[in-house]
Amino acid sequence: MLHRRDAMLRLGQVGLGALTLPELLRGERSQAAERPRRAAGTAKSCILVYLWGGPPQQDMWDMKPAAPTGIRSLFRPIHTVVPGIDVCEHMPLFARHTDKTAIVRSLTHSSNIHEASVYHTMTGRLNPGLVSPRNMRRRDEFPNVGSVVSAFSPPSVFPAAVTIPRPIGHDGVTYAGTYGGFLGPRHDPMELLAAPMSSNAPTHGVTLPPNLDEVRLVARRGLLRVLEDNDRALQSSRSTAGFESYWQKAFAMVSSPAAKQACNLDREDPRLRDRYGRNEYGESFLLARRLVEAGVRLVTITWMWIPPGARVQNVWDNHDSTNRLISNQNLPPLDRGFAALMEDLTQRGLLGDTLVTMFGEFGRTPRLNATSGRDHWGMCQSAVFAGGGIRGGQVYGSSDADAAYPKTQPVSPEDVLATIYHAFGLEPDMLLHDQLGRPHPLVNGRPIAGLFA
Repeated sequence: MLHRRDAMLRLGQVGLGALTLPELLRGERSQAAERPRRAAGTAKSCILVYLWGGPPQQDMWDMKPAAPTGIRSLFRPIHTVVPGIDVCEHMPLFARHTDKTAIVRSLTHSSNIHEASVYHTMTGRLNPGLVSPRNMRRRDEFPNVGSVVSAFSPPSVFPAAVTIPRPIGHDGVTYAGTYGGFLGPRHDPMELLAAPMSSNAPTHGVTLPPNLDEVRLVARRGLLRVLEDNDRALQSSRSTAGFESYWQKAFAMVSSPAAKQACNLDREDPRLRDRYGRNEYGESFLLARRLVEAGVRLVTITWMWIPPGARVQNVWDNHDSTNRLISNQNLPPLDRGFAALMEDLTQRGLLGDTLVTMFGEFGRTPRLNATSGRDHWGMCQSAVFAGGGIRGGQVYGSSDADAAYPKTQPVSPEDVLATIYHAFGLEPDMLLHDQLGRPHPLVNGRPIAGLFA
């Protein structure tokens, strides 16, 4: 007799990107996210703009025009719509929306290493065993913020978390801290593309392989249903319980019109697409809005650039020259895309339900180097929050005269993630269980209560 598991293995080999249906169906269903009392929160979704590489605080959101030459930015500050809040001259569109934003100028941690800092800021955990640069993600590691949100989210057509356009990675490595870790494949963020030049294919991809059309998929599902019905009485052990729910979710992901429509930017008004910008960054902002509108709970936009025929460029890692910031891969598309997102969410009545946050793994050194660039600096950076119950028009915390260290109200990466969870109504001491059944609080941080209205 053909057992149910065998049927799935033989007939379920329809590719979901890197994750075939058998892998999805065999994904750990042991996740036991405890759900005690929830705190009050207004966010139904979150868009996390992750500026991989380290955005310079003193050249963007925390300018120090009185600092001496060699520390002071080569750019000028400009006034914004909120008196007393100035930003970089190359962010004029952002300046129109500071009434909606809260700028945190005192985010701090101790690492200056990309890999360790990505893991810390995306999971809220330190990982002393992380090997750089070969820091491949592993199933025994702590889940990232999107996967944690997924663990407390009801089933949907989409996974609760989506990463666009691709996760962080390069040279054969997809960074640790970018997926579900010990929560298993079920809570991996959906990745539409793989990390550049990575040996890891994307998780939960929704495109059917070229040799399998939807008619064949439906037929294959029908055959599997017959086999499942005939074998159901013999397959009642706990080891196979729950497989059907994974099959249903996988099938819905690849066949649902809603899933396909949400990813189809051609359905948008061309004028709106122009406002966001006809580039990967602008289209990522627009796709993020479409995804949260379709019910995705957390969308992560990872910012990088892949020139034609070249290696991935970590464009915020501007060691060589501050002037790189005004290239077509940095401040201009960020300014345009973020402003369009603020306007679009506001006009659609989505901003109150959608938390938008923006930060990187660390900031930049206060002193310019010999090539007028800035180097890695974990001790001080800025982060931006908007929507989802955030009180706009404010600056939280401050840095010292050189934007080198927090002066008031220091904030940790753990506090930033606790703030995101708080916006969703999740308390930091709620528990996740790892593969061995050990309990872990969501994050060992405190929400930044002052950001909320």
